[in-house]
Amino acid sequence: GWMHTSSNVDNIDEYLETIRRRDGGYYYRYGAEERPLAAKDVTLSYRIAGGMTQRTFTVYRSHHGPIVRAADGRWVSVRLMDEPVKALMQSWLRTKAKDIASFREVLELHTNSSNNTVYADADGNIAYFHANFVPRRNPRFDWNRPVDGSDPATEWQGVHGFDESPNTINPPGGWVFNTNNWPYTAAGVGTLRKGDYPPYMDTGGENPRGVHAMRVLEGAPPFTLDTLRDAAFDPWLPAFADLVPTLVDAWDKAPPGDVLAARLVQPMALLRAWDYRWSASSVPTTLAVYWGEALWLAHRTDPDSEDAGDYVALIASTTPQQKLLALAAACDRLTADFGTWSVPWGDVNRFQRLTGDIVQPFDDAAPSIPVPFTSSRWGSLASFGYGDRAFRHTKKYYGTSGNSFVAAVEFGERVRAKAVSAGGQSGDPASAHFNDQATRYASGALRDVYFYPDELAGHSERKYHPGE
Repeated sequence: GWMHTSSNVDNIDEYLETIRRRDGGYYYRYGAEERPLAAKDVTLSYRIAGGMTQRTFTVYRSHHGPIVRAADGRWVSVRLMDEPVKALMQSWLRTKAKDIASFREVLELHTNSSNNTVYADADGNIAYFHANFVPRRNPRFDWNRPVDGSDPATEWQGVHGFDESPNTINPPGGWVFNTNNWPYTAAGVGTLRKGDYPPYMDTGGENPRGVHAMRVLEGAPPFTLDTLRDAAFDPWLPAFADLVPTLVDAWDKAPPGDVLAARLVQPMALLRAWDYRWSASSVPTTLAVYWGEALWLAHRTDPDSEDAGDYVALIASTTPQQKLLALAAACDRLTADFGTWSVPWGDVNRFQRLTGDIVQPFDDAAPSIPVPFTSSRWGSLASFGYGDRAFRHTKKYYGTSGNSFVAAVEFGERVRAKAVSAGGQSGDPASAHFNDQATRYASGALRDVYFYPDELAGHSERKYHPGE
C-alpha cells in the first residue's frame, strides 16, 4: 500500500521569450536563430443571458510550451510535464505491483509529477519516494523565476533518475513519513542531506508538522494500529511552543504601568501556564490561534506558507509591542464575536455538514460539533483547516481542509485497518451515512475496516452483483 502527499518539487518553469513580428506572424529567438511561434485557434462556448455564444482565441506556443502571460513587455511560456498517457500508465500499473521491486519499476515512467509517496508492504519494506518527474537543469540559473528562453543553456536535460533523487528504502530507524514538508527528514534528521541535491528538488522546506512527526516517531516502540492512531492525534502544537514564549517574554519586559500589558494580565496567565496542547476545552488554544493569525496576517507576506523558516522570521521581524498588540486584537475579536475573550476552542472550531454541496453553506445557528485539533499551520498532525472565504459570514470556524480521511493499516498475512472519513460516506443528506462518522472524525475514534468477506458478516445492509 501507499499514500501520496503534496510535493514541493519545482518541476514547472517559465521562459521569457524574445518575440518579433514579421511576415504576418510571430517569431521567437532561440540561440542564433528565429523560430516561428505555433498558432492555433481555440473556440470556447459559454452561457449568456439569451442562451449560448462562442469566443475564439488564438493560442501561441514555443517549443517550451504555451504562451500564458506577459511580464515587463515580454511573452512568457510555461513548460511542465506533458505526458498524459504515461502518467495514466503509471497511475494504473502501480495498482498492479506485487512487491517493492515491481512498484519501483513503475517509477521509471517518471510521470508522478506532483506527489511524494510513502510506501509499505507485507514483506516488511517501507519507503519514501520523492516526486519522480524532476527535470535536470543548469544550476547557474534561478529556476524560481522566469529564465531567458532565448538561451539554449536553459533547456531541460532529461529528468533526474531514481538514484539522483531524495528517496529512501528501509531506513535504519524503521519509519518514514511526509507531512507535505521537505524530503530531507523523511526518515529522520541526517538520513538525506539537502546539500546533495539541487535546490529545485524541494522549494517548501520543513514545516511544524514535520517537527511534530519526528517527535512522535523517533525512539517509539513498534507501532500497533492503536498506538499509530494515538500518534496521529497527538495534541502538541510545536509552532506555538516556539512562538508563545516570545509573547510571554514581551509581556514580562513591558515597563511598569504599561496600559497594554495591564489589559492582558488574565489571558497572559493562561498562555504562560499552557502546555501547547490542543483540546476542545482549552481556552489557551483559542487565544493562541487567534493571536497567531493576527500576528501572521499583519507581518507575513504569504498567508498560506507553512515553511518553518517563516515562523522563525515571524519571531525575529516583530517587536515586543507588535506581539502584545496582536494578542489585544485577538481578545477584542473574541469578545466582539462571543461576548468574552475566554472561549474554549471547541466552541469556536466546528465540524458542520448541512448539504451535499461542495461549498458548504455554513451557519452558526445550525447544528455542528466541536473539533479539538487545529490547522496544520501550528503543527497539529491531525489537521482541520479553514479558509477565510469559508467562515467570513460566521463567527465560528468551520473546517474546509485538512484530514479528509484518516487510515491506519497493518500489512501481514491478513490486512488490518482502521479508518474514518470526514462526515460520512454518502453525499446525500437523506442517507444515514451522510454524517454518521462526524463524531468519530472529531474524536479520532477510527472504525474497523471490513476488508474480507468474513469480516462483512453482520455489517452489510445490502448485497448485489454488478449488472443485476
